[in-house]
Amino acid sequence: MKDLIQRALSSSNNIGKSFFVDKIIAVGGGCIHQAWCIHLQNGKKVFAKTNHIDNINMFKFEYECLLALKRFANESYIYIPKPLDLISYQNISILCLEWIDLKQSQQNLLGKGLALMHQLSSKANNNNFGWEQEGFIGFNSQKRGWDSDWGKFFVNYRLRPQLLKAATWGIRIEDYEDILIYLSSYLNNHNPSISIVHGDLWSGNCGNTENGLGSLYDPASYWADREVDISMTQLFGGFNREFYEGYEEIWPLDKFSKDRTDIYNLYHLLNHANIFGGSYKKTSLKILKDLRSR
Repeated sequence: MKDLIQRALSSSNNIGKSFFVDKIIAVGGGCIHQAWCIHLQNGKKVFAKTNHIDNINMFKFEYECLLALKRFANESYIYIPKPLDLISYQNISILCLEWIDLKQSQQNLLGKGLALMHQLSSKANNNNFGWEQEGFIGFNSQKRGWDSDWGKFFVNYRLRPQLLKAATWGIRIEDYEDILIYLSSYLNNHNPSISIVHGDLWSGNCGNTENGLGSLYDPASYWADREVDISMTQLFGGFNREFYEGYEEIWPLDKFSKDRTDIYNLYHLLNHANIFGGSYKKTSLKILKDLRSR
C-alpha cells in the first residue's frame, strides 16, 4: 500500500512534484479511511487519507467543506487544516491535508472560534439553508438541496432520509408524519440565522493545536441553524465547561436552545442506528416517542 501511495504522490503537482517523499507512516484514528503521515525530505509533514477510488466523492465533499469552514474561521482562535490535494491513482483515492500537531488543552478558544465562525458566516447574506453537492455523514449520504425554510429543510433533507433508511429495521415513516409536520413548524419558532456548520461535531473531530488554538476537521458541513453543532457536542461528551463558556462569551444561545437539542441529535442517532444498529435504535425510538408527547 505504501508503494502505491508513493507512486500516487509522485503524480501530484502540489506535493510529489514539489517535494520528495521521505517516508510514509500509518496513523490511527480513522474508522472509514486509512490515515497516514507523509514525511517530506524538507522536514515538513502531510496528513493523508486513502480509500478505494469508488469513494473519491467522500474526499471531494470533505475538501469543499474544509475550504468553506476556513473561509469563515478567525485564525486567532481556531484553525482549519488546509486541503492540499485530491489524487486519484489506479484503484485508490487520496486526500492530502496540512499536518497539524494536536495536544490536550483548554477548550475556551475552540468554543470562541466556533462561535465566531458561526457568527461571521451568518452575515454572508446566504438566503437558504442547505448545501450544493451530495455529502456524507459517516458511511451514509447527506442529501443535497436548498430551502429558505429551516424547519422544512431539516425535516426533508436530514430527518426524512434517515427515517426512510430506518425501514430496514422496522421504522414506518408514515407512523411519524405527524411529528415531521410539527417539527417543520416548531424549528422556525426561534428564527434561526443561516450559518456554516461543521455538521459532525463530536470530540473526535476537533482538538487543539500546539499553540492552544481550537481546530476542526472531518466536517460534514452545510448552511444550517448553528444549534446543530452545539447539540451534537452534547451527544457523546468530551466538551468541557470552558468550551461552552467560550462560545457563550462570543454569541450566546437562545435560552430555549436545549429544547431543540434532542431534535437535532435525532438526525445523528438515526444515522448511527442505520449504520451500527444496537442501542441507537432504542434511543432514536425514545426521542420520537417523546416528541409525540409534546
